[in-house]
Amino acid sequence: MIIVNCQLISKNFGRVVALKNISLDIEKGEIFGLIGPDGAGKTTLFRILTSLILADSGHATVDGLDVVKDFRELRKRIGYMPGRFSLYQDLSVEENLNFYATVFNTTVEENYHLISDIYRQIEPFKQRRAGKLSGGMKQKLALSCALIHKPTVLFLDEPTTGVDPVSRKEFWEMLKKLKKEGITIVVSTPYMDEARLCDHIALIQHGQILSIASPEKITASFPEKLYQAYSENNYLLLLELRKNPGVKSAFMSGEFLHIVFKDGNVDGNIPNLTEIEPTIEDCFIYLMNRIADGAEILPGSAYN
Repeated sequence: MIIVNCQLISKNFGRVVALKNISLDIEKGEIFGLIGPDGAGKTTLFRILTSLILADSGHATVDGLDVVKDFRELRKRIGYMPGRFSLYQDLSVEENLNFYATVFNTTVEENYHLISDIYRQIEPFKQRRAGKLSGGMKQKLALSCALIHKPTVLFLDEPTTGVDPVSRKEFWEMLKKLKKEGITIVVSTPYMDEARLCDHIALIQHGQILSIASPEKITASFPEKLYQAYSENNYLLLLELRKNPGVKSAFMSGEFLHIVFKDGNVDGNIPNLTEIEPTIEDCFIYLMNRIADGAEILPGSAYN
């Protein structure tokens, strides 16, 4: 069952194209990831789907409700955690949570089972002002407030940005538990490694969807052989590879260089060269290069 539907959503801010003909479907009860760097259009799409701003064109529904015509009812059914901490910093942890429960005409006790695993971790600090919390604790409080009215769809805009690796791991474990409660989770992130934690993902850049599929399908459908190499001076090796007429693409990926050769012809003079399986980041860069080469991306499947 489709719970979020976008049809040809576009949004401009003056001359800046924020979104261009975005179309996607999200299944009920899944974790759906919107994956892309800063400025890709993720936050703009979230704000449209949560009825905070209007699209210039196109149509969208969430849980069967039109995001424009039915915005009052829609706001009762969704939870939204923006990228920037937006709770009341002068209120305590406990006061913030009680306030949001009251806004949605419920109580903390009524839906405590949804947030218990999360809230227990910050409950010892319930009298502390929200503005004095660490980044990971702010994240947990914001998620608790977004969940306290038991939304059917939860929108999380870059929830792990600026959070330490341990808190990031804990956060995704929380999302898996929430999924078991039947809540549909739509999460945006610039971290390509988090893509594999989602059921389906949409790769987005410059306001355009590059690909929509499961992470496994996107990586399995990578249409080239991919290699990695490394040397004592990777930067110098990268410059040499980019001058090599037989190299289709080369870029840094951690401690290695990832390389695609033209026509599959491997240059044997490259140090420590081995064939590898592609990552989501490799797929993202491949699709970006296709756009740069003038190809039209049609996001009906992993690759077109």
